[in-house]
Amino acid sequence: MEQQNEAIEKSEQQSQTASKTQLLIDNIETVIKGKRSKIEMIVSVLLARGHILLEDNPGTGKTLLARTLAQSISANDTRSLQFKRIQFTPDLLPMDLIGSHIFDDAKKDFVFKKGPLFCNVLLADEINRASPKVQSALLESMAENQISIGDVTYKLQNLFFAIATQNPIETEGTYPLPEAQLDRFFMKLSLDYVDDETEADIYRNYLQIDENLQTVKQVLDLPTVLELQAEVDKIYVHDEIILAIRNIVTGTRNDTNILLPCSTRSGIIFLKCLKAFAFVNNRTYVIEDDIKTLAHAVLHHRIIFKTNDARKKSLAHLVDAEITRLARLRIYDKPYY
Repeated sequence: MEQQNEAIEKSEQQSQTASKTQLLIDNIETVIKGKRSKIEMIVSVLLARGHILLEDNPGTGKTLLARTLAQSISANDTRSLQFKRIQFTPDLLPMDLIGSHIFDDAKKDFVFKKGPLFCNVLLADEINRASPKVQSALLESMAENQISIGDVTYKLQNLFFAIATQNPIETEGTYPLPEAQLDRFFMKLSLDYVDDETEADIYRNYLQIDENLQTVKQVLDLPTVLELQAEVDKIYVHDEIILAIRNIVTGTRNDTNILLPCSTRSGIIFLKCLKAFAFVNNRTYVIEDDIKTLAHAVLHHRIIFKTNDARKKSLAHLVDAEITRLARLRIYDKPYY
């Protein structure tokens, strides 16, 4: 009984904390219309301490979403998070991202001038238009939250969230992201076009939406976001859910239609995203439906398939098999505590 009461109290506390994420999602929706499910996934990546890749056509709201997210969180009482947007082009250099040493006349010495990577929310626009050398400049910052220049290592902000975009249509003058780079993105999403009714509503109210962007409320502060990230770590994951993740990951290694299967790191990232997504949906535990919802976004871009048919079916088949297995087990018919 005591264990049950503790579990209920813990559930209530986490529910109150998770409601703060709904404030953030609702606030972003005042500008980004008709894409709540995608916003929930993006916020999940933020709370999982990851980064996200948006692959979509121009004009679907990628830049607007990143800017609105940054403006919704305050660094202190007077200003929002540091948001930087970098337009990736073929002539971009690594120093344009990380910064460079310039001569200071007063000090009579070279001092390091930080580049735009030193921010809280980074929008790497059309990342596949920059050379592989520039793309690799992001690897250390995304993986280890730091930047090394010569013998000196600079730590980035406690909150560093990269949102990269790429256009799936135009391929001229682009450099496909290498697998090592893709693996640093927790999810790869397409925002897609909104439905007809929502699009008509956007046309009717575009002036108000523009006004909302200019006056986005700061609904959370930086310490609260860091607190939410810590709460995500406490989300309960049933051992059968962990086994399902294991089975999906190892299943990609046994599929003859897959050239490059999922790594162990893929499974860890999948687990982190599942916990964050459960938290965003005001639950204290992960369920099998979360696996079905997130599997494609988290794992698909990490796999190299032999054929287009395998691209469509292989991962889906592995996920469906595990969902069916978990449904038979009925693991949440009894209290999970």
